[in-house]
Amino acid sequence: METSYQGGVAGDEDDNFQRLSQTIASNVKKISQNVSSMSKMVNQLQTPQDSQELRNQLRQIQNYTQKLAKDTSTILMELMKMRVNQSAQKLQRERLSDEYISTLNTFLATQKLAAQKTKEDIRKAKAQTINIAPPASTNSNKDPWSEMGDSNLRKQEQLTMQTERELQELAEREGHIRQLENDIMDVNQIFKELGTMIHDQGAVVDSIESSVECALDNVENGTQELRQAANYKNKIRKKKVYLAIILIIVISIILIVLFNH
Repeated sequence: METSYQGGVAGDEDDNFQRLSQTIASNVKKISQNVSSMSKMVNQLQTPQDSQELRNQLRQIQNYTQKLAKDTSTILMELMKMRVNQSAQKLQRERLSDEYISTLNTFLATQKLAAQKTKEDIRKAKAQTINIAPPASTNSNKDPWSEMGDSNLRKQEQLTMQTERELQELAEREGHIRQLENDIMDVNQIFKELGTMIHDQGAVVDSIESSVECALDNVENGTQELRQAANYKNKIRKKKVYLAIILIIVISIILIVLFNH
């Protein structure tokens, strides 16, 4: 019954390992596809294809990929904590870790490029911002010479509305920049946690291997000592037998001599 129970536990661990591995592989594939789409969008920034709709789509896919990366990091850390004995599982875990880190690097580079271009847009927009003059006061009694003033006033109002839209867009882009910078810091934190996890995992593996080697040495030493003890016991037994035979021979000789006399 004990063997069957242990086999069941091992089977559950293998199933859990495969489930986590498949989830990570699927997420890494999604992140890679999203980063590819993001890269194309970022390349369209500051070109004739640039638009507010494009920037909104880029922001949405970036936010989704950011969350997916965090979830994948959590799952990968859970996988790294699992104790595996099969070399195939170790290789699979290392491969998934390498693929995830590589994809995360590409995602981080794309984020930085998007942030850089957005900052450049903000600087240019601020430099081109129009200083709005206070609107001229209107007079109900118009004369023929006031038509030119009315035309200038309408232009001024149009410029005012345009500038307000530009200022609103600037505020949105600045908010997007702050969000991007926070996301970049989060990705850097993920790298830091993964690095610590991989380093600690390596230390744990080394410690386990060292303990196993030490146990094997102890087993071998114990077996050798038992073997030596058995040999020593056999030698003592043989000596006792030889002494008994010699004693019997001596007693027999003495008895024969006494009987002859």
